[in-house]
Amino acid sequence: MTEDNEIGFVCIAKIAGKNKSKKVKARVDTGASSCSVSYELARELELGPIHKVKLIKSANGKQRRPYVKVKLTVKDKTILVNASLADRSELSYPVLLGRNALKKLGFLINPNKK
Repeated sequence: MTEDNEIGFVCIAKIAGKNKSKKVKARVDTGASSCSVSYELARELELGPIHKVKLIKSANGKQRRPYVKVKLTVKDKTILVNASLADRSELSYPVLLGRNALKKLGFLINPNKK
């Protein structure tokens, strides 16, 4: 196992919109089936269009959330992934990386990695 294919529970992710991109701290969550991006970051980067609305189960109960396609880069790997838009204003990280992105990225999760 090399450090190049490892990430910790928090990593730096580059989120790209139509004409803007931004590097942010992202929370890795193997319990979440899909990624989530804060409404605020989605507005700032002009993410969209919304391509579906889906009923999801979260820590806050069941919610209907809009989904957008997001270009996501972690380390040197870039993927296109479906991400829900959510109010993450009370949370520490504006982006949550779920299993859909983690599988595509192919990183090993090292809980000791900072």
